[in-house]
Amino acid sequence: MKEAFKTLPWWVRWIAIPALALVVFGSILLTVITWVVSVLFRVLLFAALVAILIFVVRKITSSSSSSGGGW
Repeated sequence: MKEAFKTLPWWVRWIAIPALALVVFGSILLTVITWVVSVLFRVLLFAALVAILIFVVRKITSSSSSSGGGW
C-alpha cells in the first residue's frame, strides 16, 4: 500500500485524496466542529451568568449589611 501511494503524482497525494476525504467526511467534520463551538459557547455563557450572579449577590449583601436593611 505504501509503495502504491508513493508512485502516485504529487497532486493526487496532496490535492485529490484530501479533497475526496473532505467530500466523504465533510458532514461529520462540520457536525463535530459545530458541536464543539456550541459547547464552548454554552460554557462561556454559564461562566458569565455565574459571574453576574456572584456580583449581584455581593452587591446585595454588602448594601444590606451597611444600611442595616434589605429589600
